[in-house]
Amino acid sequence: MNNTPTPHNEMDRIISLADFDLDYTDLEENFKDLAKLAAKVAGTSISLVNLIDSFTQWTITNHGLDIKQMPREDSVCQYTIAGNDNFEITDLAQDERFKHKFYVANEPKLRYYYGIPLKTSGGHNLGALCVLDRDVRVLSPEKIELLKIIADEIVNRLNAFKIINNLKGKLNEANETKKRVAHDIRGPLGGIIGLAQLISEQGHTNQLDEVLEFINLIQKSGRSLLELADEILDSDKSQKLQNDEFNLLVLKNKLEQLYQPQAKNKNIQFIVNTSVDSATIPFSKNKILQIVGNLISNAIKFTPRDGKVIVDMSLKIKETQNLLKIIVSDTGLGLKKEEIENILDGSAASTIGTGGEQGYGFGLTLVKHLVEVLKGTINIYSVPGKGANFEIILPQSK
Repeated sequence: MNNTPTPHNEMDRIISLADFDLDYTDLEENFKDLAKLAAKVAGTSISLVNLIDSFTQWTITNHGLDIKQMPREDSVCQYTIAGNDNFEITDLAQDERFKHKFYVANEPKLRYYYGIPLKTSGGHNLGALCVLDRDVRVLSPEKIELLKIIADEIVNRLNAFKIINNLKGKLNEANETKKRVAHDIRGPLGGIIGLAQLISEQGHTNQLDEVLEFINLIQKSGRSLLELADEILDSDKSQKLQNDEFNLLVLKNKLEQLYQPQAKNKNIQFIVNTSVDSATIPFSKNKILQIVGNLISNAIKFTPRDGKVIVDMSLKIKETQNLLKIIVSDTGLGLKKEEIENILDGSAASTIGTGGEQGYGFGLTLVKHLVEVLKGTINIYSVPGKGANFEIILPQSK
């Protein structure tokens, strides 16, 4: 039975979080000042800024407690995002829901918790700003109001990141247009220069001085434009990654950094493989971490201890577009035919993981939604008791 608290708008909530397209490993410095300020305002030793997806609570910045992530079902903030108001536990050690959690029963032996939802203008709780302490305490109304202001500023900064990412996307479209224009003008210019050279050679024979002078001007002008087109194209041939791009090597590093802790927690071997021939070719990072991350978390959830989760990634170079192919395979419980069909039609139900992990029933539905938004395809291959393979293919512009 699933006793975990779930927001009434959970599917819309995780879609809203995915739309921010955040890299949880790359946000700490942008929110560190707000976490420190929250702790100072509350008078607590610890403050965390947490974002919660289908499986995991990601601490994007912290003050006073070095933590990066934990399973969603172990967190206190899962209760904060399930409600419409702030959530307070004056003594975690006296609460049946939390007294056996590792952070209460063992070091740092936390006692006090106060969480404020990070709510978007659309009413979606992306996560929570929380303050914690090793001593029991109560916050005054004045301090709570100040913490709400800090929480609003966190959401404002997240919105700023989203706007910047959208602008980068539009800039990328402009760059694609620029490349197409450069390609389009190279052909006609090359023809003009060739024709001009031919006429110039004939002009020498016929001694047409005026024609020669005119043709020379055409040559000089045309060659100048051709060099400009080449310069535009050459600037786009660089393998240097832009802010809105990954390559397979960078993505491999990100996935290992994010999900190796989850795998180690269950003593699961986690391996990420990349194709060598296309490992440094850039591709859009739009929603990639959200898609692959949910698949990896799901695989770890349904793989028993001492099992294996493998991610195979490749970028196939095609004439009109590249194809990013990612396969997440595991040695877990596997899926029946009807379970695969339920995932593909979006009606999959929540189930309990091999380590007792609570399910929320939205992770794979989100993956399917995001893949469809990106005009990709998802295939699932599985035999009950013999693991599962999730294959994602996403088209990428050249």
